[in-house]
Amino acid sequence: SFCQLDKVGLVLKRVFDLAVDSNPLELVDMPIPVPAENEIRIKVVCCGVCHTELDEIEGRTSPPVYPIVPGHQVVGFVEQAGASATRFQKGDRVGVAWIFSACGECYYCRKGLENLCPQFRATGRDVHGGYAEYMTVPEKFAYLIPKIFSDAEAAPLLCAGAIGYRALKLTGIMKNQLLGLTGFGASGHLTLKMAQHLFPESKIFVFARSTEEQNFARSLGASWAGRIEDAPPCSANAIIDSTPAWSAVVQSLRWLAPGGRLVINAIRKESADQTALLKLSYPEHLWMEKEIKSVANITSRDVKEFLDMAAAVPIRPAIEFYPFEQANRALLDLKHKHVKGAKVLIIRQ
Repeated sequence: SFCQLDKVGLVLKRVFDLAVDSNPLELVDMPIPVPAENEIRIKVVCCGVCHTELDEIEGRTSPPVYPIVPGHQVVGFVEQAGASATRFQKGDRVGVAWIFSACGECYYCRKGLENLCPQFRATGRDVHGGYAEYMTVPEKFAYLIPKIFSDAEAAPLLCAGAIGYRALKLTGIMKNQLLGLTGFGASGHLTLKMAQHLFPESKIFVFARSTEEQNFARSLGASWAGRIEDAPPCSANAIIDSTPAWSAVVQSLRWLAPGGRLVINAIRKESADQTALLKLSYPEHLWMEKEIKSVANITSRDVKEFLDMAAAVPIRPAIEFYPFEQANRALLDLKHKHVKGAKVLIIRQ
């Protein structure tokens, strides 16, 4: 039993084999964190559930220390500020994304590329995240949540939406060009919505494994939807791949137009699927000046710009809700079931 419920957090104590299938998160009593000089303390309301949590738990992008509180799509209210933290007032509703901090001084930070900083720290992996009733964060890396969104609507925007926004920018796609999306989970469906807003004249193709996902894409306005093995009506000028599969990379290159760009929006690719690369053919997949670019992490500017754009449109995610105590089930569903939109843990009602 817990002495004080306001100290509850879900922690990952170590990496397990098939961890998500073994209920890896344990509900524990934790001290309420004290904000450092430049930090704020947030009373968490909800937190989105991301595929990256599966990778953390199953050892593909492991935390440096254990135990760790996962979660990096956090929405809550400012409760306390450190001595030098002045950006927010008590009671402000804020969000925290994957980027927890960066050094602010290196070449990459000075260029606005905090995502490439050697000292980049990720929320919920390198430091405690939002699967808890309280967390702290440097005030620079907290963001006011637009009033138009509910708490749960805002949570997926902080990662699935913002990282999709960065991926879309990296495609370099222009008016009337054709965009392809490979994988259609939380990030994919938000990327489709923002592409429709930014490039209303462009067609969007969606490559997804299941009929359910394909139908969901069509219901949101995709011009065509099929499996990655299925030939689309015409070639795409850019494709965003948000799957963990190498086979999707090879097939996506096949469907790219000359001069097209494939942007890989994934934190890892499955080693078990690497044999798919043996099918890579230079004349079929890479010739004609096709490009491959990866998305690495996210910047604070990406989060701010996307939240502003999402509020102006507005762009709202489809959501499945889970009580805080059912975080293990949410992760299990994310791994084994088809996802329609985003999953959100409700920490407080």
